[in-house]
Amino acid sequence: MKSKLIHGLALLLISALTYGQGQQNYKPTKENLEAREWFNEAKFGLFVHWGVYSILGDGEWVMNNQNIAIDAYEKLPGFFNPTEFNADEWVKMAKDAGMKYITITSRHHDGFSMFDTKASPYNIVDSTPYGRDVLKELAEACKKEDIKLFFYYSLLDWNKDDYFPRGRTGKDIPGRNQGDWDKYIEFMKLQLTELLTNYGEIGGIWFDGYWDQTILSVPNEEKSGKLQLDWHLDEIYTLIHTLQPQCLIGNNHHIAPIEGEDFQMFEKDLPGNNTTGFGTDASDIGQLPFEVCETINGSWGFNLQDKKHKSEKELIHYVIKAAGYGSNLLLNVGPMPNGKIQEEHVQSLKQIGDWLQKNGETIYGASEGPISPTKEMATTQKGKKIYVHILDQNNKIFIKDFEGKIKSISMFKGDKPLVYQNNKFGLLVQIPESEINPIDTIVEITLK
Repeated sequence: MKSKLIHGLALLLISALTYGQGQQNYKPTKENLEAREWFNEAKFGLFVHWGVYSILGDGEWVMNNQNIAIDAYEKLPGFFNPTEFNADEWVKMAKDAGMKYITITSRHHDGFSMFDTKASPYNIVDSTPYGRDVLKELAEACKKEDIKLFFYYSLLDWNKDDYFPRGRTGKDIPGRNQGDWDKYIEFMKLQLTELLTNYGEIGGIWFDGYWDQTILSVPNEEKSGKLQLDWHLDEIYTLIHTLQPQCLIGNNHHIAPIEGEDFQMFEKDLPGNNTTGFGTDASDIGQLPFEVCETINGSWGFNLQDKKHKSEKELIHYVIKAAGYGSNLLLNVGPMPNGKIQEEHVQSLKQIGDWLQKNGETIYGASEGPISPTKEMATTQKGKKIYVHILDQNNKIFIKDFEGKIKSISMFKGDKPLVYQNNKFGLLVQIPESEINPIDTIVEITLK
């Protein structure tokens, strides 16, 4: 992984010429810097993709993927009555899993708002038989349990006429008409004002959809090309930081950070890996706090036929590897239309929580270790302590060109020293077979 110092003049030129500027001359406040520090140490959060699309059980992109007409899709709110939703249960589940914050979809690409908004009647309070503001209830539950609340907010919209000119998605949805882009910007600013005024202190705003308005210069290259319009990010970012200075801004645009953003996110990928092809390249990694977002199965929104549920080992390894990059992991669940979270997802979160209860010292508040994560191991560090997470059940570890004067090496929370050699080639440590853990074997190195 390239250094966080990588973006300089070249980054500024790319932002200015290709993607437009954000909040120019942005200087984060003391409150914002403190929030960044908290975020950097939190390491684990819950992502929630929930909306009327859950009724169809085919993910959050179902409107686009099935080209459902506007008038047909607008019937869904009439069926949305999540009587099993319990904000306290959701927050307790997240807290027991060792999560420090929750990020939930306030409005996804289908344009339906999951909160009480005066900007449009197309929302959960005015358009469903349920008639309750789930974000308000979640905000109250989070406050009681000292869990921070972030709002996902879609920049793109397949429903509103004012989202015009059209972007690269939703082109074949019947019933879309022309509108006024400036009115759409005002609509978003009004909704963001509501979210930052009516729900108490908010941890952050998680933007998505920026990429929808890029003009492709290379076929099938999602993040290439220039913007075909102005997102007015300078106005939007300034509005957010004015209303709540501590509120962190992230934008899932898959490019280098834009001025005014407070953390950098990586979708379904560890920082700089870009195995998806649409993710963030190593050359676009900035100096902000990191967050990796990933699904607990294969889908973001509820998908009835998704059988790609990740194992306990896979999920714990993702927590470890993200921390090994100095990053948070934002792990997603897609609640069912009745408001319940699938039982297998609840159980998986409990398993992670049990592991973190025992081993969280090696994750929370830790920075990236001396070597980047691999399939075999990951390292984290706190001051003079380096934690080596052995992921492949090997009873020997070798760290090439290890730097640092060693005081002692033992198993994590163990008092018996381990056998090791440290020379010009690197550090070799022998681990007793009896200490090998089938999920993660942790070795603690204390430096002088």
